[in-house]
Amino acid sequence: MVLEFENYYLCKDEPTKSCLLALRDIIRLQDSNVSETWKYGMPCFSYGKKIFCYLWTDKKTDEPYILMVEGKHLNNPGLEQGKRSRMKIFRINPNIDIPLQEVEQLINDALDLYRNGTLKVK
Repeated sequence: MVLEFENYYLCKDEPTKSCLLALRDIIRLQDSNVSETWKYGMPCFSYGKKIFCYLWTDKKTDEPYILMVEGKHLNNPGLEQGKRSRMKIFRINPNIDIPLQEVEQLINDALDLYRNGTLKVK
């Protein structure tokens, strides 16, 4: 049986599908306490019971991005605030190699907010 969030990835066209699947693995491999679920119609990732990021695609370009729930606490030059007060996004170009070190650093910076107690885990 294919879970709803797995179907989300499989229905995407290439190269977006491969990019999202790679990002999914990168996020899940950063900490054994990271789990994946489906919320608000999109795949999301939690640390403990606290959601820290989502994977989604831009409505206009269909390019993937990582939405960081507590983006206001993160200082990465690749993050875009937009009109959001709390969240920020990190865009990924699916036509080139994923900036692995930058993505891993971003995910670990977000996880560190919970690991070091800056933000409470439910």
